[in-house]
Amino acid sequence: MKADIRIYERPAADMIEKILQRPAKKRKELEQVVQQIIDHVISSGDAALIEYAERFDHAKLDQLVIFSDEIDAAGDMLSEELRTAIDRAYKNIYTFHAAQMPREEQVETEPGVTCWRAVRPIERIGIYIPGGTAPLFSTVLMLAVPARIAGCGEVVLCTPAGSNGRVPPAILYAAHLSGVTRCIASGGAQAIAAMAYGTESVPKVDKIFGPGNQYVTMAKQLVSINKTAIDMPAGPSEVLVIADDQADPVIVASDLLSQAEHGVDSQVILITTAESVVDGVKMALDHQLAKLPRSKFAAASLSHSCIIYVDDLEDAFSISNRYAPEHLILNLSEPDQWLDHIRHAGSVFVGRWTPESAGDYASGTNHTLPTSGWARTYSGVSLDSYLKKITFQRITASGLIALGPTIEVMAAAEGLDAHKQAVTRRLQAIRAEEGCERKL
Repeated sequence: MKADIRIYERPAADMIEKILQRPAKKRKELEQVVQQIIDHVISSGDAALIEYAERFDHAKLDQLVIFSDEIDAAGDMLSEELRTAIDRAYKNIYTFHAAQMPREEQVETEPGVTCWRAVRPIERIGIYIPGGTAPLFSTVLMLAVPARIAGCGEVVLCTPAGSNGRVPPAILYAAHLSGVTRCIASGGAQAIAAMAYGTESVPKVDKIFGPGNQYVTMAKQLVSINKTAIDMPAGPSEVLVIADDQADPVIVASDLLSQAEHGVDSQVILITTAESVVDGVKMALDHQLAKLPRSKFAAASLSHSCIIYVDDLEDAFSISNRYAPEHLILNLSEPDQWLDHIRHAGSVFVGRWTPESAGDYASGTNHTLPTSGWARTYSGVSLDSYLKKITFQRITASGLIALGPTIEVMAAAEGLDAHKQAVTRRLQAIRAEEGCERKL
């Protein structure tokens, strides 16, 4: 199997936008289909979820809730090697996210005026874990561990059952380890609708997290209109690799394929300053692709991916920032001197010994990241994603005497007299109390 990937040599500036185009989606038709699924879940609840499980996942379910005894026993169904790997990933993910807990600090903006922020967890979290061609138990850790650290009261996990009616034990073990409070055997856009609106078995959640296919992504966008928050807009996986003449083409090719194998709509891009790397990567892709179990997915992804040869690393980073990749790998001999050039990326992998796979599984950073160019404005999932910040302020009598006139002037200038009076009457009351104290 040959890698059908486009190659561009020193493309003109006005061609870059076209070269970097992501696979197009038919949004109108997709939105109609997903909205019908959402409406059916709203009207029929659990019955709709069971119906869709049989239609889409070929799973005949008697119930949707996965009982605790099945979850508790999941670890015994895994090899010791896999269990140990999941445990180690859990530890690193926990360590990295626990360090993100913000500290509350009080600030006296002027004498008698004190302001601060207090952190509160979002009460009920919904987590979506894709099944299908690649059950992502690693995503359970990425989404449930920070929810546990944040102190979220309830964590609901939805994931599709297989044709045998069971959820993969690795997903259940990761859920048990991470503190998930309820597991539901439901996938696709219907699971998103269930968490957004609630059914007999699925409680309505406050915020939904998790990756998915185009139907899941569209469902998240649609339910977010109705007061259910979502982690971020997300779509198919993508990686951009910047490589110099010291890069090993075999390793570069393996990094590209590690994302291409996610699905047919994934996209991978290599930008390099070395013609030898272009040729070497093309050969390595052909060789490695033929041996991949998921070669069909990877080959389809490569067909709308590309290799770009540029004159220097300045051009490479300029193109990367225009693309704003989900994952950015720097396979460079001296990557640290280029870190300040990165303006837009979901997560960055620095140096030739840092594979993107490390972030996907066990280094500690979160792999739930903005795709489709959303890295220009969105961050990946972090502990902050599960927290709200509530501002507080306390003003003393002397503080209001000093600050009050400023507030009165500004309120009057905006024509909001009631705002002004809320200050004026307090100042009058303070002066009256002071007058009484002087008389005594």
